[in-house]
Parts: sequence; structure tokens; C-alpha cells
Amino acid sequence: MKIKENTHRYIEWIDPEEMHRTTLIWLSELRFMKDEQLFLNNLIKHYTLQLVDSKIFGKSKAIVTALTDLEKQTISFMKEVQAHENKLEIMIDDVDQIEMEKVYRDTHRELTNDIDHYKEEYMEIKTKLFDLVSSVLKKEKQKRLLN
Repeated sequence: MKIKENTHRYIEWIDPEEMHRTTLIWLSELRFMKDEQLFLNNLIKHYTLQLVDSKIFGKSKAIVTALTDLEKQTISFMKEVQAHENKLEIMIDDVDQIEMEKVYRDTHRELTNDIDHYKEEYMEIKTKLFDLVSSVLKKEKQKRLLN
């Protein structure tokens, strides 16, 4: 007697409401980051003369370039997440579209990983910028105290 192998595969279930909440959180975080990037750009503009000092120019240029790249990514992610949110209907339309639903869940999982990675990179660059501006402020304060 041969035993027939079970060929059924189980697809991970992610609740549509949870995916909806997650995408709304992503959009909120991305909008905040976009606004925060305006603040960071103003900070850079305000301290441009100090940041182009020959001693820290290379470091400040790398940070400013990375921040500019992150700004582009923010806009790209905002569009991608909004499009993803708009397609959520596939999950809740009471029509069994197994393959399309699987693709949607896979896309959601990929977005989760991509956005998590993006947020880590963003925090790292923001920290480097704050550290750099902080060191510039300390030097300015020391100069004023010595004079």
C-alpha cells in the first residue's frame, strides 16, 4: 500500500485589517519623515558655512548626499504604499482569488522588510547629521568663549 503525499501548501494568513492598519502607519511615518527632512534641510542650510569647513567637508557631504537619496526614497515609498493600500480590496472582496491574494501578501511582506530597512537607514543618517551639527555648535560656542 502506497501512501499518497499531501501536496497542499498552506499560505500564511495575514488579516486584511492588520495590513490596512500597517499601511496607514507606514503612510503616517513616511509623511512625518518627509516633513522632518524639510527641517533637516533647513538645518543644513543654516549651518552651511560651518559644514563646508575643510576638516569636516567630506563627512558632511556624505551625510547630505545620503539624506538627499533618502528623500527620494521617501517619495517613492509613499507612492508604493499608497498603491498597495488601494489594492487591498483584493483581500476583502469576498471573491477567492488565491493567486492574486498571495501576490498581495508577498508584496506586503516585501514592503514590511523594505520599510523597516529604510527606517533604520534613515535613523542612522539623521543621527550622524545631528552629531555633526552638534560638534559644529560646540566649536562655535568654544570660539565665542575664547574671544
